[in-house]
Amino acid sequence: MKITRITYYQVDLPLLEGTYKWSGGNSVAVFDSTVVAIETDAGITGFGEVCPLGSAYLAAYANGARTGLAELAPGLLGWNPIELGNLNRRMDQLMRGHPYVKSAIDMACWDILGKASGLPVATLLGGRFGDDFPLYRAISQDTPQRMAANVAGYRAEGYTKFQLKVGGNPDVDIERIYAVSAEMLPADVLIADANTGWRQHEAIRVVNAVGDVNVYIEQPCLSYEECLAVRRHTDRPFVLDEVIDDLGMVLRGVSDQAMDVINLKISKVGGLTKARQIRDLCVSLGIAMTIEDTWGGDIITAAIAHLAHSTPPGFLFTATDFNSYGSVSIAEGAPQRRNGRLAASTEPGLGITPRFDVLGPAVFSVKL
Repeated sequence: MKITRITYYQVDLPLLEGTYKWSGGNSVAVFDSTVVAIETDAGITGFGEVCPLGSAYLAAYANGARTGLAELAPGLLGWNPIELGNLNRRMDQLMRGHPYVKSAIDMACWDILGKASGLPVATLLGGRFGDDFPLYRAISQDTPQRMAANVAGYRAEGYTKFQLKVGGNPDVDIERIYAVSAEMLPADVLIADANTGWRQHEAIRVVNAVGDVNVYIEQPCLSYEECLAVRRHTDRPFVLDEVIDDLGMVLRGVSDQAMDVINLKISKVGGLTKARQIRDLCVSLGIAMTIEDTWGGDIITAAIAHLAHSTPPGFLFTATDFNSYGSVSIAEGAPQRRNGRLAASTEPGLGITPRFDVLGPAVFSVKL
C-alpha cells in the first residue's frame, strides 16, 4: 500500500460556552483546527486532526501546523501508511522536532490501518477495556464564586472529575480551590491546574495553603525543575502535563518521583504511535494518565477515545471529550459523552466520516 495524496482542511471550532480561559490571561473563543486526509492506492482514505490550544500554550500554533504539513507531506508520498514505525522514522528524518505537525498524519495512518485490517483502532492499540471510561470537565478560569457555581451544572451532565483552571493571582487561586472544593461530593475528584502559570514561590504558597484540601496539583510552573521543587513541598498528589513531551521526560520524572499522574496529549508527543509507547511505559512503571490532546473536534475526540479505551482502567486517571465543548460537528460517527463517560467506536479505524460540507474546500493537496 502506498500514500498517493495528502490533503488538509482548515475549520473553525467555536465554543458552546463562548470562551475558554486559563493561566496568564490566555483565552480562546474559536479554535483553529486542521483536518488531514491521506489517500492510498488501495482505495482507503484515513483522517487525522491537529488543533493547538491557541498560540501561547505550547510551542505550537495552527498556521504552523499547516505550514509544517505542506513541508512534510511531499516527502511521504509513495510510503506505506500502515508501516507506522517506518513512517514515523521518515517524518523525523524529514523534519526535526515539531511533533504536533506529525500528529495528524500519524493519526490518519492509524485510521488507514484499522480500515485495512477491519479492526477499530482501540483493538490495534492493545484491546478494549470495559464498556466506557470516565471523563473530566475543565472549569474555565473565572471568579471563585462562578467557578464553584459551574460544578453543579457539569455534575448534572455526569462528570465527577473537575479540572479547575488556576495559575493566576495566588490569593485568588486559593479562594478558587476552596470555593470549588466546597462543592465536591465524596466521590468527586478535583484537580487544580495552573498550566505553568505560577512562579515557584507562588506555587509553594498555594500548595501549603490548601494542604487540607483533597485536591491534585497540576503543572504549577513552567519548568520541570520548578515543578519538582514544588512537588517536594507538598503531600498533595501531583500531575505533570506541559513538560511531559517524550519518553525521556517520563523516565526522568519517575526517577525523581516528580509526579503521580501525567497528562498524555497526543499531538504534544507526535501522534498515536508515540503516545502508545508512552502509555505502555507508564503502565509498566505504575504511573496513571489523563489521555487527551491540546484541543480538537470529533476526529481528535475519536483518537483520544481509542487510546483511552485501550488503557487498563487502573492506569486511566481520566480523559476528555473535546467535541462536547464545541458547537460544530466535523465528523459523523464520533463518540458522544453519556453520563460523564465515553466509549470508542467499534467500527474499523477511528470510526468517523468527515463532514466535508462543514470542512469546506481543501486548503492544500499534494499527490504522487
